[in-house]
Amino acid sequence: MTTQPKVFRARQAMGRLVRGPALVAHDGFSARYDLDRIAGVFSRPSHKLAGQSYVGKVLVLDTAKGGVATAWMLHEMTSRGVVPLALVLNSANPILAQGAALGDVPMLAGFDGDITSLIPHGAEVEVDPQQSRISILG
Repeated sequence: MTTQPKVFRARQAMGRLVRGPALVAHDGFSARYDLDRIAGVFSRPSHKLAGQSYVGKVLVLDTAKGGVATAWMLHEMTSRGVVPLALVLNSANPILAQGAALGDVPMLAGFDGDITSLIPHGAEVEVDPQQSRISILG
């Protein structure tokens, strides 16, 4: 007997389909203040994911923080291959959306529930912006 993946729909979505492990925390996201963009880890000591690598992970976080620097930082991170697979947020701002578009980072935002409590940390997920959904695969 096969089980259907658990699916959550987003109100905002952009980018390409990706699959990977979810890195989940009820905390914000700022490419400028939260990340060591050279080492590829969360570096702000008070961040709930401090010390963990974000490279090749689907980041499932609460909200976008910060300003215009995030846009060019996501692009720069992509150019070096030190970038998350996707951003999945309860809420985002236009600056983060611009940065994700510029950096070719798929993004979903705006769910009916707190996405950080609905996706288990470490779960294998599929982010499908064309269908405005994230699915838990395992």
